Amino acid sequence: MSEACSVILVPSTSHAIRAEKVLQRAGIACKMIPVPRHISSDCGVCVRVWRADADAARRALEAAGLEIEGICDA
Repeated sequence: MSEACSVILVPSTSHAIRAEKVLQRAGIACKMIPVPRHISSDCGVCVRVWRADADAARRALEAAGLEIEGICDA
């Protein structure tokens, strides 16, 4: 994954871990990574997905009741 990726911002590391598990179960390729500095200077993690899968990822996370702060292009 590289330039054609989006990152899913979540409120905590535990949310990121849960999000990664939900997305993997939904068959959506993902990886937990540090939040890119150009998005936030806060120390934290996010979940990276292919940009083409961003909408499906949002739907899967919402269906699982998982809170997200947003989805940004990486």
